[in-house]
Amino acid sequence: MDVRLTSEQRQLRDAAAELAADLGPGSVADLDDTARTVRLEKALDATGFRTLRSDGASAVEVALVAEEFGRGLVDVPFLGPVLLDDLARRLGRTVSGPSSSALTVDLTNSLAGVTESPAELSELSEEDAGRWYALALTATTADMLGAARGTHALATEYAKVRAQYGATIGSYQAVAHLLAESLALIEGAVSVARHAAWAVDELPVGEAVEAGRVAKIYTCRAAMTVCETSIQVHGGIGNTWECLAHVYLRRVLAATEAWPVKLEELTIGLS
Repeated sequence: MDVRLTSEQRQLRDAAAELAADLGPGSVADLDDTARTVRLEKALDATGFRTLRSDGASAVEVALVAEEFGRGLVDVPFLGPVLLDDLARRLGRTVSGPSSSALTVDLTNSLAGVTESPAELSELSEEDAGRWYALALTATTADMLGAARGTHALATEYAKVRAQYGATIGSYQAVAHLLAESLALIEGAVSVARHAAWAVDELPVGEAVEAGRVAKIYTCRAAMTVCETSIQVHGGIGNTWECLAHVYLRRVLAATEAWPVKLEELTIGLS
């Protein structure tokens, strides 16, 4: 596995990051801004990100976009449509009916109505169904990783400006160590998440699913810790509705519950 991103992959990641920065919610109040979400929906449609798989993109490229959208709290559906696109590509036809509507849920808002096992999966070979499942694990893992990065950046910026006892709180070792530990967890998650994304297309299907499960369990734990640390660094304001830290935490919880994984499902040890 070559961990380096190609120039095209970097451009794709940067384009997703720019879209998220321009039209993603910058505050909790923005979540209720219908005009913004309409613009975001139109912009996302125009990019073709939702049809990456049918356009020949790798699972690594899907994961790069999912990560940036998690980081920017993009609150219109991406994961559902891109998984639906992959399912349609494997079937060789358009997917309609209940499956097409249930896979449009986005992780910032609600998981109500999500279908983790569309009926059409039964029409696929065991290998194709397994790779679709591996992609679902990988995409939700990448979203959690992005959310962890987003909330860590939020906490870091807050620590630079919030002053206590005549100094910014980021200058105190207790806070600096918390943020450093969070960064170490994020870096570990990057490694397992990128490997899982690569495995979807490159390894035997059983190994791809295993890599996806390992990445999801590790990243879930890491992202939860980073989110909780972000709230802690924010202090009292971190427990208020107005702080975006709780939105990142909710997104990680939603991604955890979508295609959940249990330790018992792994064939390797993970402490």
